[in-house]
Amino acid sequence: MEKWKWLKSEYLHKSPFGNIRKDSCQLPNGIVIDDYYVNEYSDWVNSVVITKENQIVLVEQYRYAGEDFFLEVPAGKKEGNETDEEGLIREVKEETGYTSLRSPIFLGEFMINPATQNNKVKTFLILEAFKAYEQDLDDTEEINVKLFDFDNLGNQIITNKINTQLFTANAYFMAKNFMAENLVKK
Repeated sequence: MEKWKWLKSEYLHKSPFGNIRKDSCQLPNGIVIDDYYVNEYSDWVNSVVITKENQIVLVEQYRYAGEDFFLEVPAGKKEGNETDEEGLIREVKEETGYTSLRSPIFLGEFMINPATQNNKVKTFLILEAFKAYEQDLDDTEEINVKLFDFDNLGNQIITNKINTQLFTANAYFMAKNFMAENLVKK
């Protein structure tokens, strides 16, 4: 198997949110695709945040494209020269008011949708979190903070008892697996 060969690119749309690029590329068998569309987005970070009482901190937001309210792990883009951990800690603090004296634990880095997107998400675990601040939301954000029993959330995800998205489900099960394998004391 061989990689495709890039021939040329043209931007159809550019914005602070993301770009849409139309590429021309050649497959290893010689076929040329003149209109392969790529969505360019920023990488982001997200975190499973677990309190000292073994509750997971989720944020509830309306998602316009999904036309509904979704429960999600706190997430966002890094700003300026922030490290992944600094961006993550800031996002968790702004969205939820929670923090921890423990450093975030890196769980993994994944492409979002490598067929049409170029961005990645880095997932972390924050343990022994506690509420120390009020939310500090952007003008376009309206977020409710919800606490759930960490151990029971998986069943609620699997049985669709909560409305969530893939990245929250993946982050939750990664954290659950990490904790089981590493016998992390909560």
